[in-house]
Amino acid sequence: MHADQKIEVTSETGYLRRVLVHTPDSGLGKVVPSKAQDWLFEDIVHLETIRRGEYDHYTKLLLYFLDPVKIKGKLKDIDEPANNRNFYKPDHEHFFGSDKVVELQSLLADILEDHTIKAKLAASVCAIEDCSYVLQKQLQGIHAAQLAKIFITGSLPDKTMIFPPIPNFIFTRDIGIVIKDHILLNKPAKTARIREALLTKYIFFNHPLFSSCYNNIIELAEADHHFLMPADSEDKRVTLEGGDVMVVSENHLLVGVSERTSMEAAYQVIHIAFDKGLAEKVSVIRIPRKRDYMHIDTIFTQVKKNMWVMLGNFSKTAIHQENADPVQRILNTPRKEDALQIIQFHKANISNPVHIDNLEDLLTDISVNDLQCREKPAFVYSGNNEFPFDAREQWTDSCNLLALKEGVVLGYDRNNKTTEAFEAQGFHVIHAKELIARLEAGKADPATLRDTLILMPSAELSRARGGFHCMSMPLLRDKS
Repeated sequence: MHADQKIEVTSETGYLRRVLVHTPDSGLGKVVPSKAQDWLFEDIVHLETIRRGEYDHYTKLLLYFLDPVKIKGKLKDIDEPANNRNFYKPDHEHFFGSDKVVELQSLLADILEDHTIKAKLAASVCAIEDCSYVLQKQLQGIHAAQLAKIFITGSLPDKTMIFPPIPNFIFTRDIGIVIKDHILLNKPAKTARIREALLTKYIFFNHPLFSSCYNNIIELAEADHHFLMPADSEDKRVTLEGGDVMVVSENHLLVGVSERTSMEAAYQVIHIAFDKGLAEKVSVIRIPRKRDYMHIDTIFTQVKKNMWVMLGNFSKTAIHQENADPVQRILNTPRKEDALQIIQFHKANISNPVHIDNLEDLLTDISVNDLQCREKPAFVYSGNNEFPFDAREQWTDSCNLLALKEGVVLGYDRNNKTTEAFEAQGFHVIHAKELIARLEAGKADPATLRDTLILMPSAELSRARGGFHCMSMPLLRDKS
């Protein structure tokens, strides 16, 4: 890694140039039914299917788009069974090692080469995992690449488990978010993600890849006297995950208040963003505190400057349907805690926020006024807005898409009705395996792809409740 590499994000759809990811590790294969929900999984997953049949396609596509020299012409050798997936293994000499598709485990191994950092991090991990002092000293004697793997998987080389795995590490979006040239670190709401937050904090503050950002890393502080507050004071806790933050333009930041991100965190982000010149306006989107939604990027993401994919429950259409019968409208009015609430704060007049009625109005305003779109804003609805497919497909991340560039997005192949909605908007739909073959044969070019939904195999990945927006932390995008 070079110390002078640029870190900057001012868009959700500008061409993706550098991204932080984590290849599924053996920790995912250790999730047991009794602990699945504690570790934030809905079900146990089959590790080899996730690796070979699903995530490996994601890695290939990212490399073809961001760093083709690492993969072009090598596909046949990479897929040879005798090579045992070594191309994808961060601790193997044949790992792809890209500085554009950046592997989190490799960065961790890099910083652990420093003996002082290794000692501090071993002590910190052992403290939060309640390990013995003897084990702490043992870990300090393990070489960096192996220790990085241990910190992530929880297992020693002899497969002895010394602490729990951190299976959510594949969801790199949640560990932090790049806002312009700053990095906002997460503060996890769930105990299962505390070690993730610790490891990534050490990486961002110590790896040369982020040297230009050392003074631009934002850590949220707990509220004064937080330790005296009742345990059920959820909104007074400071918790934040990256899936609740979107940089939709150079001057507009979206912050979700959700199951994982608290109102107190949103309050801090607003003031920090204004004080540091990271935004001129911040829209706070409060969604129901339900596992169904989790983050705002599970109910909408951006496809193009003028196009969004979203869950119809929060649209004007849903409101109009409720208005069809006045008695039904009154009886079915959501309770305050179940209702969507959007409040937009402007730096120039922070004491007079704007209240926005529905998600479509907010997203339309972003397309028209922030991004200066000449084309009419368009919406693709989860499940094609048909019940029960809208709810079923939102659960399997139909709204959680990653834009590789303007109008070229990755989604799951299981969301058939949402795919139909994309096709109705004129999108070309192609399966990842077919596109990879075309890219390798020179019959497709990332630079010329337009309005394309790339469908990724998803039988096992979708069980983890996270799409490709969740599985990516953009470090550099072209300006929108």
